[in-house]
Amino acid sequence: MENRSGALLQMESLNLSDSSLLPVFFFFLLSYVLMMVGNLGNAVVIVKERNLHQPMYLLLCNLCVSDIIGGTHVIPRLLIDLLRTPSERFISFPECVTQAFISHIYGTTIHTVLMIMAFDRYVAICNPLNYTTIMSGWMLVKLTAFAWGVPLVMVSILIGLSVRLSRCRTLITNPYCDNASLFKLSCESTLINNVYGLFYTVLLMSSSIGSILLTYGRITLVCLRTHSSSVNHRPCRPAPLTCWCTC
Repeated sequence: MENRSGALLQMESLNLSDSSLLPVFFFFLLSYVLMMVGNLGNAVVIVKERNLHQPMYLLLCNLCVSDIIGGTHVIPRLLIDLLRTPSERFISFPECVTQAFISHIYGTTIHTVLMIMAFDRYVAICNPLNYTTIMSGWMLVKLTAFAWGVPLVMVSILIGLSVRLSRCRTLITNPYCDNASLFKLSCESTLINNVYGLFYTVLLMSSSIGSILLTYGRITLVCLRTHSSSVNHRPCRPAPLTCWCTC
């Protein structure tokens, strides 16, 4: 049974025909370039323009940083593997663990940042008079720490449970490393991994989707009530003949 941390693992990558290899390669390359240009451009503009130093735009900058980190750690490696023959697609175990860790951090951070952005919009629309007080600079720092700290803790436990297992296989059946790829290398029981993975997924999805639906639902109700109130309180105007006024 192999459990050396420095052992090489073979990547299965994408099963593509020779005719589709180059189109797929250039598609991923173009997607990566556009992603980097868009996210770097947005981040630079937000940082340089002082009038954009507001909670909503600074939170958006967190999404840009997350995209840059996640995409840079996965796509370039995938592009290299596409140009290699199957017998040359190897990755070290520490590199695979790092890639899995960062890819899960990227996916989890998207959810936490979107949750905070929904809260920001809720305060701005439903409690506008106290917006600057609630969304102060210190509050923004705490929310940003939450957006990155919670994924860091949850993903560290997720990956740590897989790293603790000894390995009896060396084939990664996915184009890139993730948590499932790591614990599938082991012949030991993965019950704890499956239970925590299910808990992790349910907690993340229910929290993010639930909070987003709740906050935007409240925002919609406030907007509808405001519109209805403005219509009902519209000033009357004189009407001819039989009616005194129309509202």
